[in-house]
Amino acid sequence: MTAENTLKWLRFNLFAKPFDTALTLVVVPTMIWVVYSFLYWVLAIADWTVIQTSAKVLMTGVFPADQLWRAWVAAGTLGIIFGLACGTAMPINRKRMIIALLGAVAIILLAASVSTEAAVATVVVTVAFEAVWIAASRVSSLRAHTGKISTALLGLVVIILTPVGPSNWGGLLLSVLLTIFSAALTIPIGILLAFGRQSKVGSIRTLSTGYIELMRAVPLILIVYWIWISLPLLLPSWQVPDVIRGLLGFVVFYSAYAAEYIRSGLQAVPRGQVEAAEALGFSDGDVKRLIILPQAMRVALPGLVGNVLDIFNYAPLVFIIGLTDFLRAGQMILANPQNSGQTYEIYVFLFVAYFTIGSVITFMARRLEQHLGKGAQK
Repeated sequence: MTAENTLKWLRFNLFAKPFDTALTLVVVPTMIWVVYSFLYWVLAIADWTVIQTSAKVLMTGVFPADQLWRAWVAAGTLGIIFGLACGTAMPINRKRMIIALLGAVAIILLAASVSTEAAVATVVVTVAFEAVWIAASRVSSLRAHTGKISTALLGLVVIILTPVGPSNWGGLLLSVLLTIFSAALTIPIGILLAFGRQSKVGSIRTLSTGYIELMRAVPLILIVYWIWISLPLLLPSWQVPDVIRGLLGFVVFYSAYAAEYIRSGLQAVPRGQVEAAEALGFSDGDVKRLIILPQAMRVALPGLVGNVLDIFNYAPLVFIIGLTDFLRAGQMILANPQNSGQTYEIYVFLFVAYFTIGSVITFMARRLEQHLGKGAQK
């Protein structure tokens, strides 16, 4: 951008009118002062040793220390899944590689401040992620089977972590697992509910509509608590872990919202395409699977991404059933009198972690939406 273009941009966006000029002269200096004050506190005043000494609690909660290798293997497996998703949504190039390497270096340095073992394990996880990202970007057959491979890897994560006991899962690990598994289960259930709400069979339509409206009329915390209490009464001979009961609460609740997003996508599919497919002899199932659903999912994608963000942001609600999620882990650390003076440090770290993960989810969704849009144009 040349100096002349820069001046035009400033005049048009910041000084176009007297009110805009006055607002700019007030807002810009204020923002500079706020950013400077915050950075000065972060770099010169804040005591970050509480994060270093409590990293294990923040990341894994009450996970047994002698079994942390399982958490690292699970993290590496999730990194592979993320690499597959990146290869599908945004194939790697030089710019993205540089950004990924800078991010990896920052994460490794943070891990190195905790321990050498954590730094080495972080290097392995980041290398696995970037290697799979490169492979998925180059090999089309790998991208074509991303869903199946990711499903198998999620099953592997469960197998790796189950011997520790779901009640010992905690921290950021629990929040991420709860988000991934809830999102993975709500989408197929939401598809069934969306089609059920449009079904020509009255009983199916009524049941689907009633379920969706009921879930949308009550708060999430009530559903989670109700399932946690009622499941042992309905299945007294089964010892269902608290994590599974909390997961079911999220799935039951957010499936209704996913169904509405998908239903809006179904309504956006032109009727002429359905009629053309039927005229060609497609069965009703093939019309839904091959014609309607792919186009509906493109339209529903922004809403479904919002659903995933809601699940991640509301994961702290599982504290009511005794689970130690990421936010609860931070509160546990502050409960220690020795750390009572580090309230700001803990909550700033939590804010940055939540903001970073949420931003990555949003960015990936936008890239995937652009990718699907290009495919539709072809």
